[in-house]
Amino acid sequence: MTTPVCTSGANVATRTFPYPSHPSYPSFASYMKARQPVLLRTARSLTPNPIDAEDLLQTALTKTYVAWERIEDHRALDGYVRRALLNTRTSQWRKRKVDEFVCDELPEPEGVPAGDPAEQQALRDAMWRAIMKLPTRQRAMVVLRYYEDLSEAQTAEVLGVSIGTVKSAVSRALGKLREDPELEPVR
Repeated sequence: MTTPVCTSGANVATRTFPYPSHPSYPSFASYMKARQPVLLRTARSLTPNPIDAEDLLQTALTKTYVAWERIEDHRALDGYVRRALLNTRTSQWRKRKVDEFVCDELPEPEGVPAGDPAEQQALRDAMWRAIMKLPTRQRAMVVLRYYEDLSEAQTAEVLGVSIGTVKSAVSRALGKLREDPELEPVR
């Protein structure tokens, strides 16, 4: 017995498909709207976190959207997306970083004695008073460099000056702070 072979696209519409419950979708949006709840359940079965499942499905649907024109048989779309879900999840699993591991001793630091909170606050206040004594430009550079943790290049960009200006001004400011009598206890 010979099986008829379809040679033109016109015959596709007249064939009966073995999966009548999976119609051909005219657009990606219509497919996604119709099948998203089912596919989300599949994604949730692959990962324990519902948010991760949504991200996983979104990635798989993005891959499907990119390949939409190349997928000839739209009856196979669910299988395509399920395979994309599985492949994406497998890739994530392989790339994952192990942040925790078993060890005999806890890697926590020895108990460093905390200073007196009142002394720490007094030191902070003295430091701010000393910083407020600096000229406006030096104060801005010290604050950006050490309180906002910007690099020299970022500080220069924010203030619209050269990196060399930042380096020299911060150096002079730190020299003045070292000489401030209020910060004597720190030295």
